[in-house]
Amino acid sequence: MKILFDQGTPAPLRHMLVAHTVATAGEMGWSALSNGDLLDAASVAFDALITTDKNLRYQQVITGRRLAILALPTTSWPKLQRLIADIVAAQTH
Repeated sequence: MKILFDQGTPAPLRHMLVAHTVATAGEMGWSALSNGDLLDAASVAFDALITTDKNLRYQQVITGRRLAILALPTTSWPKLQRLIADIVAAQTH
C-alpha cells in the first residue's frame, strides 16, 4: 500500500509501517497544496492518506474517493505510540 503523510503527521510513524511505501507531502512537493488539491493529488498516486487534520471530513468531500483517509487524534508522537497497533490495523483494511 502507498501511504501519504500529510503535514503534521509524526515522521517516526513511518518506521512502524514497514510493510507499506510511505511518502510525505513535503517529499512530494505538495506542502503548499490546499486540502482539496492535496486530496486530488493523493487520490491519483496513493492508496491512503494519514493526517492529523481532524476537521478534514468537515472541510472536504471525502466520500466517493478511492483514497482511504486516517485522521490521527493527535500530533504527539508519545501519545500515538500507544495507538500503533490500531494505526497499523487501520492501514490493512
